[in-house]
Amino acid sequence: MHVLDLFRLDQKLAVVTGGAQGLGKAMAEAMADCGADIAVLDLNVDKAAETAKYIENKYNVKARAFQVNVADADTCYEVVEEICKEWGHIDVLLNNAGICINEAAENVPLENWHKVIDINMNGVWYMSQAVGKIMIKQNHGNIINISSMSGFIVNDPQGQVSYNTSKAGVSHMTKSLAAEWVKYGIRVNSIAPGYMDTDLVHKTYEEDGVWARRWNSLTPMKRPGKPEELGPLVVYLASDASTYMTGSVVLCDGGYTIW
Repeated sequence: MHVLDLFRLDQKLAVVTGGAQGLGKAMAEAMADCGADIAVLDLNVDKAAETAKYIENKYNVKARAFQVNVADADTCYEVVEEICKEWGHIDVLLNNAGICINEAAENVPLENWHKVIDINMNGVWYMSQAVGKIMIKQNHGNIINISSMSGFIVNDPQGQVSYNTSKAGVSHMTKSLAAEWVKYGIRVNSIAPGYMDTDLVHKTYEEDGVWARRWNSLTPMKRPGKPEELGPLVVYLASDASTYMTGSVVLCDGGYTIW
């Protein structure tokens, strides 16, 4: 077997939360390009359907859209059941859905704290447990969580205590699940991106305001990452190229955490 063959994902199903746009869409495309079928999960099911159709047409794989609110445990279990009825298996779960609310810690309303924690951390747990039960029965599986460099450092100049806390929790959840589920043939790893030029923050970079200049000045590469730059990394973690890797949190931050 050639080394590049290890990166193939043919006949595998990858479930991607927050897959309709941004980082989720870019990583879903990367896995589809390596042969994986894709279940695109998002709160915006219309946008998810557009993405699924685009992936099917471009990469000649099967892709379907499913609506889910990852902050609601019941809907997570329901969508996993629906996916299993269609495919009969789940090989990769990419927990990508997340939000960030920037506000000073002393002014964070309780509802905003819960919203961020519920989506960013509890949502990862709900999906991981629901899919984990399927993977345990299969005796194989691969879970990849999107945490953040913000689980390692405190961002500047913006306040985002709820986001930072949630992402630190995701990183440690990754290690905990990896330790417990390795006996079932399940690997659990995490990607911790730095600042990425997604649709949500593109205007900030384009306007080159105080925040964007500060973020770039603190990044050795002096630029944000591109969503597609996460693609090869997620393929590596999802594929047989990384079979001796579990419980790792891989930074992809342009060097931000060096300093």
